[in-house]
Amino acid sequence: MRGSGPHASLGRRVVAEGVGTAFLLATVIGSGIMAERLAGGNVALALLANTIATGAGLLALILTFGGVSGAHFNPAVSVADATQGGIAWRDVGAYVAVQLLGAFVGVALAHLMFDAPLFSASRHVRSGFGQLAGEFVATFGLIAVIRGSSRAAPGMTPFAVAAYITAAYWFTSSTSFANPAVTLARAASDTFAGIRPSDAPGFIVAQALGAGSATLLFRWLIPAAPAAANRLAIANDEEKVA
Repeated sequence: MRGSGPHASLGRRVVAEGVGTAFLLATVIGSGIMAERLAGGNVALALLANTIATGAGLLALILTFGGVSGAHFNPAVSVADATQGGIAWRDVGAYVAVQLLGAFVGVALAHLMFDAPLFSASRHVRSGFGQLAGEFVATFGLIAVIRGSSRAAPGMTPFAVAAYITAAYWFTSSTSFANPAVTLARAASDTFAGIRPSDAPGFIVAQALGAGSATLLFRWLIPAAPAAANRLAIANDEEKVA
């Protein structure tokens, strides 16, 4: 999200993405389990607790790993970043693969901490046009916030992203998954934060459409800076020599 570390090797970057994504899912699932256990059946209170933990955890993770990998933790963000020259297209596959792996590791870690089965198909129904519209809006907004804030105030991007996700938990009907890797992994968690596996494909399509729409809009609103492209070319040359 903050731009890949220009001197980090691909190996370091994918490890950062994998560890960061695992901790993100452990935060989402673990806080959801804890919130549901302590809220006494009050769904609004449980969602609030889940929201606060996720927003705070996401901010910490972006600040921790942003200087190494860009702290994408999200295939939609990685693809969008590649279209703007943030990472090389040849690296996108590695980013996405490790994000998916990290997401499932994070789910397993959360379940392990709370004495639940490592994986279990979710029965949490999240279907209907309203939910899909919510995911489109959530993902469109996420990409928009990343693209806009990274140009206008790069140092504030982690805070802007965390604030947006915290808000989107409440203003979108879907509670803002906005991430294909997160969606697939949460389908393997029969907990408060889960999603029924049959509902996951629709979410992912809506996320792809939202991310694509935002990317196209911001390619017109804020064209990629030539300096950024030059920095990427230099970084790629350095990586070949290393």
